[in-house]
Amino acid sequence: MDRPQQPLTRDDIASGLRNIGVHAGMGLMVHSSLRSFGRVDGGAATVVAALMDVITPAGTLLMPTFNHGAPFEPGGAGVFDPRTTRTLNGAIPDHFWRLSGVTRSLDPTHAFAAWGANAGRYIAGHHRALTMGPQSPLGLLHADGGHALLLGVGYGSNTFHHVVEMSTAAPCLGRRTEAYPVLLPDGRRVMGRTWGWREHACPITDHTRYAAHMQARGLDRTGQIGACRATLFALHDCYEVVAEALRDGLDGYPPCRACTPGRACTIRPRVVAETAPSDWDEARHCPRPDSVAWTY
Repeated sequence: MDRPQQPLTRDDIASGLRNIGVHAGMGLMVHSSLRSFGRVDGGAATVVAALMDVITPAGTLLMPTFNHGAPFEPGGAGVFDPRTTRTLNGAIPDHFWRLSGVTRSLDPTHAFAAWGANAGRYIAGHHRALTMGPQSPLGLLHADGGHALLLGVGYGSNTFHHVVEMSTAAPCLGRRTEAYPVLLPDGRRVMGRTWGWREHACPITDHTRYAAHMQARGLDRTGQIGACRATLFALHDCYEVVAEALRDGLDGYPPCRACTPGRACTIRPRVVAETAPSDWDEARHCPRPDSVAWTY
């Protein structure tokens, strides 16, 4: 008769993280599933504590705290409040963003949370950047040589492929073309900007066809932490693979753009009630001077 699995401890998880290459001082974006670990003594709090133990305050821990527009659906609060709005990304990030010392950004639908050495710098200007652009929290982590860690989830949860899309100006994503109410910590209510999501799924990124190329080229490292399969990779490597796929096409699917008419992807941003003219200055890579983003 099999014995019941013993609950994973903080030390067990920290040891597993170190075994796959997570180390002190690392900049790390984490996507996660608490359930994937099996039994964890202390639940989400234990996983977060182990991550902090390993990277130490000299590193930077980044997590998604996206609400995916839920507050703005019928019956929702009608506003994003960075102090109270829960994330739909799971128990681990929902615990993380609420901790003392963790900073959360002001994007109305796709806020990030960060802790550690570069947390303030990564988070401070997100409401004045492209949601997943080069100056977004995850874009800045990439520029600093950061890594991503998938804990019990696959590449479908890898937000970073959207950074590649926005950094290469993929025409399927609106550049600050949706506006939603945000309740600021000082009590003011403003209309915050976020990206315009695409009308249809991308067959290359949303369906993670690039993932096989990451694995075939030996660009990720995997291991087990209890029942959780963990995958670690450098954001730089992922950028190269995804950018190549978007430029050249993949598995018979067309590239974002092409010199030959009719060969480029035709997916474009959706149009919803919250769609608004972009406030983005393409030449200066920042919001236009009249954007409300400069008032907070």
